[in-house]
Amino acid sequence: MPPDELTFATWKRESPHGRVLRPDERVAAAGNYAAADWEEEVARMPVAVASNLDDALAPRDIVIGVSIDGVAKAYPLAALQRQSPVMDTIGGTPLLIVFADDKQSVRAFERIVDGRRLEFFAETDPSTRLVDAETGSDWDFTGTATGGPLKGKQLRKVAVLKDYWFDWKIYNPQTALYTLGAL
Repeated sequence: MPPDELTFATWKRESPHGRVLRPDERVAAAGNYAAADWEEEVARMPVAVASNLDDALAPRDIVIGVSIDGVAKAYPLAALQRQSPVMDTIGGTPLLIVFADDKQSVRAFERIVDGRRLEFFAETDPSTRLVDAETGSDWDFTGTATGGPLKGKQLRKVAVLKDYWFDWKIYNPQTALYTLGAL
């Protein structure tokens, strides 16, 4: 099952009856959980990077990483937040990357339905909805067509990973890098 990169608010809205594990009080009392500000602490740590890290991005810039059939691409978070949805192709797979209205939760989907490649654009009224140009069907953040001729159809989810640029690049040394407006 592909992991999601969602804020708690987005998850809760989609899963109103979902359950969250409570921390184990014994583990918490022993101090074995990370501090609430662990992300800030990690951000202050020096970054030791391999020599193959280029300077296209700062080491701690956040990217959304996608890997399909051994082909990897990194999408800078800041670029995606300015240009959502993004349509791209990775390893021959037509891809759609989209943000929820919170501009933090992100998902990727294959943009093929019934063998047909779809092109998407966003309409805002007051919240963002996706529309495919081929049929005019409306799509939500879960990748489900909510109206139009494709109502009820589901896009196939693709795993994404929100990560630091240096970390993504270490594990995906041949990664391509998306630049705003370029496919």
